[in-house]
Amino acid sequence: MIQASEIREHMEVVGSDGGHVGKVDHVRGADIELAKFDMGSGFKHHMIPITWVDHVEDDKVCLNLTRDAAKAGWREKH
Repeated sequence: MIQASEIREHMEVVGSDGGHVGKVDHVRGADIELAKFDMGSGFKHHMIPITWVDHVEDDKVCLNLTRDAAKAGWREKH
């Protein structure tokens, strides 16, 4: 299982298909908050669970689902 300490600010988040999901802003508990100022995130903060992370490699957070599935399931931060 991935440890939150492996995930750092500004890392790119990519889907299992290699598609850009966003960039890490912060890790908050069991969630990753994606940066607001990124085209992939639609210029809004979104939250994704760390359980979606398959592995971390070369400054990328690689998810265990596709970009489209991640975007369909992310939560907008209020």
